[in-house]
Amino acid sequence: MSIVNEMMDFLSMSPTAFNAVDNIKNILIKEGYTLLSKHEDFNVEKGKKYFVICNNTSLIAFKVGKNINENYGFNIASSHSDSPCFKLKPNYESKTDIYNKINVEPYGGMICSTWLDRPLSIAGRVLYEDDGFVKTKIVNLDRDLLMIPNMCIHFNRDINSGHQYKMDSEMQAFISQNIDGATLSKLISKEVDGKKILRSDLYLCNHQKPVIWGLNNEYISSPRLDDLECVFTSLKGFIDGENDSNVSVLAIFDNEEVGSSSRQGADSNFLKSTLKRINSSLGFSKENYYKALASSFMISADNAHAVHPNNPGITDPNNHVYMNKGIVIKFNASQTYTSDGITASILEQFLLKNNIPYQFFTNRSDIRGGSTLGNIANSHVSVFTVDIGLGQLAMHSSYETAGKEDVTHAYNLFKKFYSSKLAFDNEGNVTLK
Repeated sequence: MSIVNEMMDFLSMSPTAFNAVDNIKNILIKEGYTLLSKHEDFNVEKGKKYFVICNNTSLIAFKVGKNINENYGFNIASSHSDSPCFKLKPNYESKTDIYNKINVEPYGGMICSTWLDRPLSIAGRVLYEDDGFVKTKIVNLDRDLLMIPNMCIHFNRDINSGHQYKMDSEMQAFISQNIDGATLSKLISKEVDGKKILRSDLYLCNHQKPVIWGLNNEYISSPRLDDLECVFTSLKGFIDGENDSNVSVLAIFDNEEVGSSSRQGADSNFLKSTLKRINSSLGFSKENYYKALASSFMISADNAHAVHPNNPGITDPNNHVYMNKGIVIKFNASQTYTSDGITASILEQFLLKNNIPYQFFTNRSDIRGGSTLGNIANSHVSVFTVDIGLGQLAMHSSYETAGKEDVTHAYNLFKKFYSSKLAFDNEGNVTLK
């Protein structure tokens, strides 16, 4: 239960990508990792541990093997820090004759109805001026603060017959009645001791806490399981794995839910430039870098769709997923998942060898599924890559459900993975050992 409880604490403290990356930063510093700056030289040494942050929402951590030589490779696990939600607009305070409302817009593809009639809070990043510099404060108001109310059935008799929510009106949150002049801006200014706030990147977040439930306490429900479950388990496996001859890399990207096309997304040069800087700082050549990529393996980790208890027919009859049944290897013929025969075989062999349960997922052939970051990152850094996830229900709901046992399965995979390396025989055949 310890790793499950740890993850639940992490989920509670990570209502946005800003908070998640800030929490990971604190964990890594406690574990002896050194924070590097993107705008300063990388001074990387064998046997040492480092990390670098981009825009406060993406992070790459790495450990350099103490016996590394020019024939090394990268062990990479990637996941994403963001989830569908509502972002506050620049001029976010809106008043009617009595209510104070908060003007928001959607980020990613959420299930709107799950945001209604539940306590919401606000978290993210505030930029403020201090001594002429723009400074950053990661904030989490962490209280029941707002609500997006449903329309009662008496005024909308068709609410249970299907309803298309209007983002500009029905999905706006209200925070107070305009009685005493209190505003959200005044509340947020307290987070920076009253200094002048320049701008902010703030989001509504579901304030309900994670819970374990079920007849046998077999399920976890929480905001942002997609994809913080993979973020947390890969982080723990990364910290606990040991590899003397490779560079272990943990890559956590923002903006997966909106296409990854940002300076901190998987479609940026963040991973590529970081790997090249590691190679250069270790004194290796450009040719060594390309050889290292050819000897590297990446696990792209993003949760998968479990069979729905009320709609089992929506999934492929032969390639479907259940919670608590292990690692999900994901396939798609159009390469929205990057797994193919060789990378899936390498991982399957590795899972069997380490007694870690696994299963396969594909979408039903007449249903278009989602995508993830593995194939996007691969377009910049070409390495053996497999897409995996953990089975869950209600993906993109504000409160999702997954299997408790799969947390341990994922941790075991990542710990073993970060303690392994790709090996080739004389004919170029490959295994992970």
